[in-house]
Amino acid sequence: MIPIEYVILIGSLLIILSIGVARLSENLGVPVLLLFLGIGMLAGSEGPGGIYFDDAALAQAIGVMALIFILFAGGLDTRWPEVKPTVWQATSLATLGVLLTAVLVGLFAFYVLKLSLISGLLLGAIVSSTDAAAVFSVLRSRNISLRGQLKPLLELESGSNDPMAVFLTVGILQLMTIPGTSLRSIAVLFVVQMGLGIVFGLGLGKLMVLMFNHMKSSYEGFYPVFAMAAASFIYGSTAVCGGSGFLAVYIAGLIAGNSEFIHKKSMLRFFDGFAWLSQITMFLTLGLLVFPSRIIPVIGVGLACSFFLMLVARPVGVLISLLYARLQWREKILVSWVGLRGAVPIVLATFPLLAGIPEAESIFHVVFFIVLTSALFQGWSIPAVARLLGLQAPFERKQRYPIEYAPVEGDDTRLEELVIPFDAAVAGRPLVELGLPRDALIVLVSRNGSFFVPGGGTVLEEGDIVQVLVSATGLPEVREILLSLKEEEPE
Repeated sequence: MIPIEYVILIGSLLIILSIGVARLSENLGVPVLLLFLGIGMLAGSEGPGGIYFDDAALAQAIGVMALIFILFAGGLDTRWPEVKPTVWQATSLATLGVLLTAVLVGLFAFYVLKLSLISGLLLGAIVSSTDAAAVFSVLRSRNISLRGQLKPLLELESGSNDPMAVFLTVGILQLMTIPGTSLRSIAVLFVVQMGLGIVFGLGLGKLMVLMFNHMKSSYEGFYPVFAMAAASFIYGSTAVCGGSGFLAVYIAGLIAGNSEFIHKKSMLRFFDGFAWLSQITMFLTLGLLVFPSRIIPVIGVGLACSFFLMLVARPVGVLISLLYARLQWREKILVSWVGLRGAVPIVLATFPLLAGIPEAESIFHVVFFIVLTSALFQGWSIPAVARLLGLQAPFERKQRYPIEYAPVEGDDTRLEELVIPFDAAVAGRPLVELGLPRDALIVLVSRNGSFFVPGGGTVLEEGDIVQVLVSATGLPEVREILLSLKEEEPE
């Protein structure tokens, strides 16, 4: 057994190396998952690192724990007002789209690759979910974004389609390993898993927010620890009761991220970093699990499956599931192309290994190869495809401010950010003349990228971003004053 100090040393070095390589390669537009997997493979038994690792059960456990916090952090960072208009389209993609993708890949594997039908469907189920984090990391590295509702649509789809892929994988494995399992029982399993996932996610998510606001601890560090435990409890309790723990965790994060609670900003920062740690750990572990020499025999099969998935299965699934969506054909094409595969398919590929399926090892390495080729071919081309379709938009970096405000229990005061609109009535007037309510104070102004603390004589300009310290009751009046437009003069 390797001494614990060596495990800690090697693990920390791999994480530091992963972060360094990802930072240096940002301008290359390579999905970071590809880099992390590559480092894991180089550190593995057949790479220069020589670390022998073939424990599929441990890799699966690490992957599941990492996905819990990645999905929870994704929910926390999802703004409901932005994704709400795309709920039905994203739901269709995350259910019908995933199902169609799985079935088409399964039929292709059966007729063309000569796998058994059930094994082909298992392969299709495993590779049916997408990873939008990989997409947005590529776009962010090129300083571009996507127009219209494409970004929130892909964001919501990626957070909600993993449970469907997990259900399909588990359901097909039951058909393969448990005699007497019927399609009817699989349909009942779907209703139970998704139904309980939604109920537990909504109920426990609201309970978590309530407990946050009633925790009276003088130690701020207790709050993220409680959130980690709560996310784990939500997953575990839902899964034990037969529901989709991943769906419950994502919904709970969505509930919490769109609610107000104490130390919310510090919580968001903590989970942003912890989600990255989870991703790096998961990708490194999955990379260690792979033996590159075993990928070589499946390259032909892997390429065939990968190109069929990219060029046929995903586009057909998207076009049918978005048949009645109010999206232009260009937008549907882009949604089809940006369906990158991520860590979830590799984690799901460990399920057949542990179930003892005869073709499990071949399926695992085919899935790994599909993820690599998806990241390689689609990842590099996303910015070019977005520009070719005319759907690129400038990347808007989050504005950073030199001051922050942490709400205090029992006080409804908040720090609100408002943008002075074009042709605003307050433009050209000093603050002292605006008639702001007594419980409102403009504490900071951002103008042309610079910040300054205003005084009574400060004159507001169109496009200024102001931070206002105001009570909940006074906020409507402040909005009315700062955002009202000039009245048109009668001719």
